[in-house]
Amino acid sequence: MANMDQQALAHIANGLYAASLEEFIAARTAAAKEAAGQDRELAAAVKGLPKPSVAAWAVNMLALHQPDVLGGLADLGSRMRDAQAALDAAALRELGRERRTQLSAAVDTARSVVEERGRTMSEAMAADVEETLKALTADEGAAAAVRSGRLLKTLSADGVSAADLEGAVAVPGALPTHTAPPRLVPPPAKARASAPDKKQGTTTERTSPPAATKPRLEAVRQTPRPASPPALERARAALAEAQEAEAEAARTAQELQDKADETRTEVAELLQETVDLRARLKAAEQQLDRSRKSLAAVEAEAKQSVRAAEKARRTAVLAEERVLRLRDRET
Repeated sequence: MANMDQQALAHIANGLYAASLEEFIAARTAAAKEAAGQDRELAAAVKGLPKPSVAAWAVNMLALHQPDVLGGLADLGSRMRDAQAALDAAALRELGRERRTQLSAAVDTARSVVEERGRTMSEAMAADVEETLKALTADEGAAAAVRSGRLLKTLSADGVSAADLEGAVAVPGALPTHTAPPRLVPPPAKARASAPDKKQGTTTERTSPPAATKPRLEAVRQTPRPASPPALERARAALAEAQEAEAEAARTAQELQDKADETRTEVAELLQETVDLRARLKAAEQQLDRSRKSLAAVEAEAKQSVRAAEKARRTAVLAEERVLRLRDRET
C-alpha cells in the first residue's frame, strides 16, 4: 500500500486497538465496511487486522491511558544503552535496579488500567506485560512497537539479541522510522570506501584503480569479521546485569536465612515459655483442686453449723415458752 494508505490504515487501527477486547471483532467489521465504500484495498487491510492477545491489549491500554509510564521506561532504556556503549558496569548495575523498580510500578499501573476496564490481570498476564515492558527498555524497535498502541503479542528482548517483531505490531509500516530496529548491519567504513562503485564515472572509480581494489576486497573476504562491538558491549552489559541479579539473589537468600535463624530462636523461646506455662497451669490446676476440696469441706461444715444453730434456736424458743408458763402459774 502507498504511504498515505498506510497512515490511513494506522489511523483506523489506532481506534480499533483502543477499544475493549470484547468489542474488537465487531468494531473491525464495522470499520472495514465503512472503508469499503471508499477504498477496497484499505477495507481488506482493515479486515485483516489481527485481534491482540490479552497481555498485548493490556500494554496497549497502558500506552493509550498512561503514555508517560512507557516514556519513562523508554528513557531508562536509552540511558542503559548509553551505559552499555561506555562499558560502565557501575551505572548498569544502578540502572538495573532502577529498571526493576520502574517495571514493578508499571505493571501495577497496567493492572489498575485493566481493572478500570472491567478485567482482572492474572499473574501469568502480569508476567507477560512485565516481559514486554522489559523488552521496551532493551530494544528500540520493541519500544516503537509498544508505544504505538497497536501491539499484537508480547515481546521479549535480553539486551543482546534484538526483539522478534515479526507479526508483533499492526501496521508496522507506520512505525516511526527513527526508532525502528536496524535490519542490516552496515559494513565497516573502510570496507565501504574500498568497495567498487557500480555507477559509471563515479569518484570511486576515478581514484581507486581496479588492480588495487580487487586485492583489498579479497582481503576483506578472507579475513574473519570480528565480533560486532555493540553485540560485545550488550553481552558485557547483560553479564553485569546477571551478576547484579546474582548478588541481589544472594543478599535476599542471606536475609531470608537470617530471618529463619531469628524465627528458629523465637520458636525455641516460645517452646520453653510453653513448657513453663504448662508447669504453671498444672500447679494452678492442683491448687484449684485443693481449693475445691477445701470449699466442699467448709460448705459441709457450714451446713452443719446452720443445722446446729437452727436446733439451738428451737431449744431457746421452747425454753422461753416454759419460762413464761411457769411465771404464769406463780402469779
